[in-house]
Amino acid sequence: MRNVERITSVKNELLDIFMSMEVDEHAQRRRSSAQRSLRARRGIELHREFQKLSRDISPLPEDEQESELH
Repeated sequence: MRNVERITSVKNELLDIFMSMEVDEHAQRRRSSAQRSLRARRGIELHREFQKLSRDISPLPEDEQESELH
């Protein structure tokens, strides 16, 4: 009977360890996913900022350039 109790105890400990590892892995995957999402969002924001800057500093049409020079 003692051996059965000991085996059951070891099984329970192993199951607890396994479950803890699963929880930790899930948390790590969630953090990694959040970081990837933030990087992607920031990349999109930067792309839009560069597009806006390009439009804002794009060359003036030729008629406006000539009138500003004279």
